[in-house]
Amino acid sequence: MSSLFQKLIAALLFLATQGGLHAIEDPGRTRIAELRVTVYHATDGDPSAAGPRALPVAYATSSRFSSEECLRFKHYRQIGRDTSPLLRSYESWSQPLKPSDEVMLRVEAQGQPTKKSAQLDVEVWLSKKKVLKMDAKLEDNKPLYVLGPEWRDGRLIIAISLAPTSRRR
Repeated sequence: MSSLFQKLIAALLFLATQGGLHAIEDPGRTRIAELRVTVYHATDGDPSAAGPRALPVAYATSSRFSSEECLRFKHYRQIGRDTSPLLRSYESWSQPLKPSDEVMLRVEAQGQPTKKSAQLDVEVWLSKKKVLKMDAKLEDNKPLYVLGPEWRDGRLIIAISLAPTSRRR
């Protein structure tokens, strides 16, 4: 029995050194969609509190925010954005305020997305603590807005959406 085990180990070592094991791909790591996460700073006070790298928000976005009572503020600034792959069977992490890990999202697909939507398990992490867990159905051109915590005389708004991609089925 030990000689069979030794032969198996020798064969695996040979395959590893010849590149044979590199050809095996995990189908669970297949990209099935792209996820876009954008973090906004919303305030009724001084918009410069968002920091020097904050970008002005498009009129369509600020109008969309203003149409919802809980998202209504005088000023909006984009402070971070990340596009990350959505994997078939593994969790994906998005870090929109790079290099900071103050705001992170963990996303896992709940099945194969269609051309127009994806069912996801979403967790929002702030300061390395999970603050929100939800099931979400994301549809094309319909971002999910999450009203985040108070931050620098305002509130964070986190937008989660499917990124346009030709690879999605």
